[in-house]
Amino acid sequence: MLKIYRKNYFIIRTSITIVCCTIATILLFSSCTEKKRPLAAAITNRDSLPLMKSLDVTTLISDSGITRYRIKTKEWLIYDKKNPPYWSFEKGLLLEKFDSTYHVDASIKADTAYYYSDKKLWELKGHVVIKNVQGDKFNTEQLFWDQNLEKVYSSKFIRIQKSDRIITGHGFESNQQMTIYTIHKTSGSIPIEDKKVTRPDTIIVKH
Repeated sequence: MLKIYRKNYFIIRTSITIVCCTIATILLFSSCTEKKRPLAAAITNRDSLPLMKSLDVTTLISDSGITRYRIKTKEWLIYDKKNPPYWSFEKGLLLEKFDSTYHVDASIKADTAYYYSDKKLWELKGHVVIKNVQGDKFNTEQLFWDQNLEKVYSSKFIRIQKSDRIITGHGFESNQQMTIYTIHKTSGSIPIEDKKVTRPDTIIVKH
């Protein structure tokens, strides 16, 4: 009886030893494997990361319950932790305005755009093209739209194509509707009764 007990005890102890060795080997192997696995650096500052990233976006914007605008962009990033926070449209932006019958009567297109949400300020860069409700076409390389001041302005070269003439200059200020604007440092000429006269340095246009 004692021999049987000792034999069973030896078998149990041997089994426990094998199990423990097996577990230790697995843990050791896992530990070695984890040490060899490359790990990405921990992110401690979220300033460089966007809160939202959207691709191939087409969205409608309402005002007082009425659809007024449509935004189209290949990429829309929102950086809420930047100082100041802003929206980024670095792959282009098309903003269209609807009339009361939902036809597009004005538009803004730019290679790159940033919207500083706290300031309600748009910065449009690259090939900027704007069409107002009268059909006038504006071309420049940089334009700012301050929604708080209800003002559009630029210090860059600007070209304005109207139905009867083309106006160019350096420096531009306008209302939000782009219907009353001032062009500085103008150049070229304006056709008047089939004749051409030299432009004044500043032109104020009101529709």
